[in-house]
Amino acid sequence: MKVAIVGAGLQGRRRARALRAVDGSELVLVADVDEGAAAALATAAGCLASSRWEDVVGRDDVEAVIICTPPHLHAEIAVLAMRRGKHVLCEKPLARTVDEGREMVQVAQQAGVRLKCGFNLRYHPAVRQAHQWCDDGNIGEIDWMRCRYGTGGRQGYDQEWRAQAEVSGGGQLMDQGIHALDLFRWFAGDFVEVFGFLATRFWDVAPLEDNAFALLRTARGQVASLHASWTQWKPLFSLEIFGHDGYITAEGLGGAYGTERATLGRRDFAAPFGEQVIEFRGEDHSWEEEWREFVSAIREGREPSANGEDGLAAIELAQGIYESSRSGQTMRPGGLLQQPIATTDNG
Repeated sequence: MKVAIVGAGLQGRRRARALRAVDGSELVLVADVDEGAAAALATAAGCLASSRWEDVVGRDDVEAVIICTPPHLHAEIAVLAMRRGKHVLCEKPLARTVDEGREMVQVAQQAGVRLKCGFNLRYHPAVRQAHQWCDDGNIGEIDWMRCRYGTGGRQGYDQEWRAQAEVSGGGQLMDQGIHALDLFRWFAGDFVEVFGFLATRFWDVAPLEDNAFALLRTARGQVASLHASWTQWKPLFSLEIFGHDGYITAEGLGGAYGTERATLGRRDFAAPFGEQVIEFRGEDHSWEEEWREFVSAIREGREPSANGEDGLAAIELAQGIYESSRSGQTMRPGGLLQQPIATTDNG
């Protein structure tokens, strides 16, 4: 499969390394407005470079495109690529708004190509183990979930593109929080109600938020709680799932987030507490596993995990939380906002 990457920053470099690790994938072109960055990645990968993403869309030999640009370019690039018959893996968030995401999903269906959103947390081993335990019925029906996910940023974080509302489409909720929203859906299915509080406490990013607090509820009454933060000074990832018969946690993502660990505990009112704990050491291979699954989906003619509709559903939840924070009311997700600018409740 001949592949092109648009965006030669950190994510582009990660995706290029993942491609090299998967048999049958060949990177033929890297495009970035920064000609130096495109050339450096292309040289390392042994392929061509361009300063124009239009060159990627125009190449007939490119079968799949990986979009690693800031979100304001996702929809335009993806739509044109898919209309030219190319499969697309687009970094999260899928788009800035519900309308942009909906157009991407519709074009993918019309063109008969595969659209995947870059939700690589689904491919981290601790998260996958947690999902498998749930599928195997180890904790019975899910009652509630909680996710804490955050980082402390870095010097000058509020000067980066993430702080530009017209580029990012939102603050921390659309950055790391969108991963948690996707995981909630992956474990428990669709949510019908959302309520949120947003705050800008430290970083100079208003009207965007550096902290997002949200509650989500399914039609069956299961509740998920989210706190996504850019003021988590020590990076943290923690996902907890509690069911009728026990609990499961997935913690750490390697690197600064700590060793990945999956824990399974069973409800027992009489016996001492006992847990099964699995630690996953070594490098982060989630990018490789995500690409490998996408290639398999294309070859098998099926929808990939975390497809375009999943990416769109996560945006709908996020936009519902934004609207709830503005209105002070519980909202139903689904196309509630047309503008990519999020308003915060400043504390």
